[in-house]
Amino acid sequence: MPDTAPRRTGPFAVVTGASSGIGYELARCCARRGYDLVIAADEPQIEIAAQQLRGEGAEVTAVLADLSTPDGVGQVCAALGGRRVDVLCANAGRGLGHAFLDQDFADIQRVVETNVTGTLHLLHRVGRIMRAQGEGRILITGSISGFVPGTCNAVYNASKAFLDSFSYALRHELQHSGVSVTCLMPGATDTEFFERAGLLDTGLGQQKKADPAEVARIGLDATMRGEGEVVPGWHNKLLAALAMVTPADVLAEQHRRMAEPQEAPANTRAAQTEDPPAP
Repeated sequence: MPDTAPRRTGPFAVVTGASSGIGYELARCCARRGYDLVIAADEPQIEIAAQQLRGEGAEVTAVLADLSTPDGVGQVCAALGGRRVDVLCANAGRGLGHAFLDQDFADIQRVVETNVTGTLHLLHRVGRIMRAQGEGRILITGSISGFVPGTCNAVYNASKAFLDSFSYALRHELQHSGVSVTCLMPGATDTEFFERAGLLDTGLGQQKKADPAEVARIGLDATMRGEGEVVPGWHNKLLAALAMVTPADVLAEQHRRMAEPQEAPANTRAAQTEDPPAP
């Protein structure tokens, strides 16, 4: 249940996945801009995040909820208390490394239900509030991973491809409504994502990562300007541009080399030996 209810009538933002990483930094950016907040995550650290954000002068409602479920999304919407929503940062997401057939299907399902189904549910409910009020800003956290077939990270990359695509469509559906939609598409960022996804023993987990505070600042600035997309960092812009002109087979093999665990399962290694990628 929420620990407090918003009462003031100033600008108001909702941020999901806000217990740490990009989501927490998005919430902090909003607080520093004078927004009161509903923040949500499925981890108890959301309460610590709320305390820290109150130190920025914001009134904060923390919601501990599983955003992969209808009940979790309902808890977030109930915490709004009928209040006008000026900004929605739909940031909650979950990763999952290793080869698809080596993963537990319950884990796969939770990634899809968090990244896709739960995000759509929240966007549908809060988006209708914004459309009715005739104004609002929506930020959807996609990823440059959505441009690349994610070998050994297949479900996550596919879920981000969905969000990247969906954001453009929703933006154009709402273009005359006063509601803007921005897709934030970061690359590797220094968050707990790689540890939680089991990717620390991969090239992806060991690569240089961006500062989540800078990623969030760039994303929220673009959102407030009403831009359709933003890719933070010149290196990520280059990767995104290259992905658009590189054959999918090549991208998939490159991703395998980065995302495959250093100790790949024997059956995976055998399959690669028997069926090497086309040049």
